[in-house]
Amino acid sequence: MSESLDFTVAIPTYNGGSRLPEILERLRNQLYTENISWEIIVVDNKSTDNTAEVVKTFQAAWQCPYPLKYCFEEKQGAAYARKRAIAEARGKWIGFLDDDNYPVANWVSVAYAFGQKHPNTGAYGSQIHPEWEVEPPTNFQRLAPFLAITERGDLPLLYAPQNKLLPPSAGLVIRRQAWLDSMPNEMILTGRVSNNTLTGEDLEMLSYIQKSGWEIWYNPEMEIYHRIPSWRLQKEYLIPFFRGIGLSRYVTRMVNIEPAIRPLALFIYTLNDLRKISFHLLIYGLNVKYSLVLACEMQLFMSSFISPFYLWSHGYLTPKTKT
Repeated sequence: MSESLDFTVAIPTYNGGSRLPEILERLRNQLYTENISWEIIVVDNKSTDNTAEVVKTFQAAWQCPYPLKYCFEEKQGAAYARKRAIAEARGKWIGFLDDDNYPVANWVSVAYAFGQKHPNTGAYGSQIHPEWEVEPPTNFQRLAPFLAITERGDLPLLYAPQNKLLPPSAGLVIRRQAWLDSMPNEMILTGRVSNNTLTGEDLEMLSYIQKSGWEIWYNPEMEIYHRIPSWRLQKEYLIPFFRGIGLSRYVTRMVNIEPAIRPLALFIYTLNDLRKISFHLLIYGLNVKYSLVLACEMQLFMSSFISPFYLWSHGYLTPKTKT
């Protein structure tokens, strides 16, 4: 095993050749890292564009004391890319940035400092600001957190398990030991791919870490900007996106619930989903057809309601046989 480092920045990417140069430039110009031993790893999640060539070009001109590495993950899905990053990383802390996340100049230094100050934390998320390519629809702030927009004030916040709220994976820092202590060999949710819209793999991962007794925090000093192109605000993207979130919810809801009481929990969640659907229709009526925000919310409620039935029927909840 090679010598460990203080920190690893991991960038999982799929067809990110056009987006990677800006984030790599941001990382090349990080400030106040002189006393931190760290590295950058780009995890190519089976891209079909020029991602590998872009990274090689940067590597050829790389003159920073911290290395820029590249690895290829054959299995598509964010969970597989993250797992590969953990395996490749030498850092005690692994900070994940998506290829459309642009960290401020001190992101690495304040990320590492926060971990040092909080010995019981297993993971902590960034403050994430949106960079909209076009102005979002009216009332879109109701949906913004689902697009990894996380602006929860300027003070650190501990995510209490009973609040059922966790940070997104964009800008998330994970303690390597917490991952090793908490994660099963295989997760149920693996991330969106071309023939599968299920998401929620980040919440499943964090739920395991929280269940193991590690604290999870929001650190507002770690600021990143999330660039959101216009196509991510279109109905053709958003409706399947919220359907995938909803369909995955049985998994993320049940991770921290003991198996013996899951039937009761399922009953309560099902009633609550029906309540949300009924109230949404009662309050907004036919407006659901004409408002993108209302349609997305209804899709989320409906998909959450059918989530356990969908997952069972598609084999997600059956035990995986070992090979």
